[in-house]
Amino acid sequence: MLIKDLDTPCLVLNKKQVQKNIDAMQCRMDALGITMRPHGKTAKSIDVINLFEPKHRQKITVSTLKEAEYYFDNGVKDLMYAVGIAPCKLPRLLALIRKGAKISVVLDSLQQVAFLSQCGHDNNVEIPALIEIDCDDHRAGIVPEDPKLIEIGRALNEWPGVCLKGVMTHAGGSYDCQSIEQIKNLAELEKQAALKCVERLNQSQLTCDVVSIGSTPTAMFCEELNGITEIRAGVFMFQDLVMHGLGICETDEIALSVLTSVIGRHELKNWLLVDAGWMALSRDRGTQNQSIDYKYGQACDLAGVPIRHLLVESTNQEHGILAFSSPPIEPLKDTTIGTILRILPNHACATAAMHNQYYVTQDNKTISEVWQRVNGW
Repeated sequence: MLIKDLDTPCLVLNKKQVQKNIDAMQCRMDALGITMRPHGKTAKSIDVINLFEPKHRQKITVSTLKEAEYYFDNGVKDLMYAVGIAPCKLPRLLALIRKGAKISVVLDSLQQVAFLSQCGHDNNVEIPALIEIDCDDHRAGIVPEDPKLIEIGRALNEWPGVCLKGVMTHAGGSYDCQSIEQIKNLAELEKQAALKCVERLNQSQLTCDVVSIGSTPTAMFCEELNGITEIRAGVFMFQDLVMHGLGICETDEIALSVLTSVIGRHELKNWLLVDAGWMALSRDRGTQNQSIDYKYGQACDLAGVPIRHLLVESTNQEHGILAFSSPPIEPLKDTTIGTILRILPNHACATAAMHNQYYVTQDNKTISEVWQRVNGW
């Protein structure tokens, strides 16, 4: 099947570029002497994960239990559920453990340890947990100096039904950096925050087998990882416009795009209307604080080559409006209804989540495979 014959909107994935992106990160991790725990939330597809070398796909990060169930059923046994654990998740967590999954959870409070311990004790299982560390005031976790670190560590070590597996942190603030130097500095802060917590726990005779850090920006620019046991990252597999804005990739390294059809023109405003609205693209505006605001995505021709300054200016549920962001304004009057275009995403994870499958190409002309995704929670 030719790309131009697909029904739109749909998700197109360049397999060759995905492999290049994965290989580049694997080479980087090999040079640093560390293995990966790829974040499965980006791809939500075992076909993508299987592009990793065996040593880098033996363990995986997930953000939903549906992902955990899916990846386990497809052969990945070592899982980290990297979202703070809640009581309603426990029945499915127990089901995975009883099937043989080696799944760990993350937490940052004694309350979570308490209900996790009760669950483990009542069901005669031991649930491994990592303490989530806040390395950059971005989201969840406890700061390295917090006395609760030792309290939580001791509870995990002493209470029934649970055990302390280690610590984890995520430098989500790296997405807001304004330079490579800032990313490098944050990568070092991320590492040092994790290591400081390990040191404090060790001083209290508490052992950390796992010291887990990661985000795509910091993974790309960390320089030395002594003491770290694994890196978690996901967006690098596909790359996107946010990563481009951070200086991590070029637009031709973005492997993911949404195929869309022109369905109308607004000649007075020099707009094109397409059938990819926010239901196909998402409403992620991750580039709005970067040097180039790509609005809701960069428009490209059928081959995936960006059309200079032509952006998705706004979106409705099933409509996208394309307009030029700066002069010289090129006339769009010769663009016919039915013209097929492609849109590069701001945030690959968010855009891909709007679709159930990837139409896979290797030459940007033909579709060679269709890969299913797992969506939902």
